[in-house]
Amino acid sequence: MPRAHVARRTSVFSESVIREMTRLAMLHGAMNLAQGYPDFPAPAFIKQAAVDAINADINQYAITWGSPRLRRAIADKARRFYGLDLDPDREVTVTCGATEAMMCAMLAVVEEGDEVIVFEPFYENYVPDAAMSGAKLVFVTLRGEGFSFDPDELRRAFSPRTRAIIVNTPNNPSGKVFTRTELQQIADLCQEFDTLCITDEIYEHILYDHHEHVPMATLPGMYERTITISGLSKTFSVTGWRLGYLIAPPRLSDALRKVHDFLTVGAPAPLQEAAAVAIEQADSYYPELRTMYADKRAILLDALRRAGFACHQPEGAYYIMADFSALGFDGDDTAFAHHLIRDIGVAPVPGSSFYRPGSGAGSRMIRFTFSKSEETLREAARRLLSR
Repeated sequence: MPRAHVARRTSVFSESVIREMTRLAMLHGAMNLAQGYPDFPAPAFIKQAAVDAINADINQYAITWGSPRLRRAIADKARRFYGLDLDPDREVTVTCGATEAMMCAMLAVVEEGDEVIVFEPFYENYVPDAAMSGAKLVFVTLRGEGFSFDPDELRRAFSPRTRAIIVNTPNNPSGKVFTRTELQQIADLCQEFDTLCITDEIYEHILYDHHEHVPMATLPGMYERTITISGLSKTFSVTGWRLGYLIAPPRLSDALRKVHDFLTVGAPAPLQEAAAVAIEQADSYYPELRTMYADKRAILLDALRRAGFACHQPEGAYYIMADFSALGFDGDDTAFAHHLIRDIGVAPVPGSSFYRPGSGAGSRMIRFTFSKSEETLREAARRLLSR
């Protein structure tokens, strides 16, 4: 039998902890508050648009970097909401989800051994993205109840070897929304050290309590050095459609499109058409979206606090980081997550999976999502409070 060879890059990351928790939830019949996908219907207007596109035989390859209508819709939205004047033919690229968009960005701009700064807690994909692109991650920790960074620590993270910094706002898993002041501090360092900024803004329309989403690309001097990532999955509750996009100046978009072309060729054509319709019609939908998730946030926050967890109130996105230190559990976050799934019937994600491997950070925290129906959240609350 021939000797199997496995690339070294695969040894530095494991399978998705989030999706592992989903499998365990299914095995034990637990309420899945681990994986951030809705268990309620997507808006009727986007579903009907997809049906119409399929029936209209928009079923063959779209242009590799996205259908013209969808790219125009994205550019028009960026102008309406953020004042960005984009050329949809040269500065917008449609991808198979924001996950592919991030991988495209890393492969397009990072050389082997380049340093990339990441705030922790971070979305779990960033470590594998770095491994596959050859980047060396440099971590800056968000601390305290508000998940704030120390400006001095951030400055120390920059060096002549820094190729890029990843900024995820609104943030998964913390729910933090970076302020304009914080983003300006990051922008100043990017310009001082001639560094790119890759922003993950997939939750841009899910905000609470008058918090404002400020795209990094809108700050003075930053458009030319920013790659903006967003998508349709979270906003329109269609995570299975895998529709994301990249916004970047032409010199960066050219490289991004080369990588995208040979990673996936293109996103599904009829779903792109439906996405264009959704974006064109969604301006009145976004406030409804925020109100819906604010109500869901209130249900889960109340239940967790009554159950004894210490929780940061998320400013955006749809996750809650919960500290279980006061509950008297002797094990770490992974053991506690398994206990909740097996014995209580509620599935979270261990907090340590959102921090650098081996650091010990997050070992007294778990993450819950409230991207679920009110029925699911109330049943999860009942189980947590009856433990």
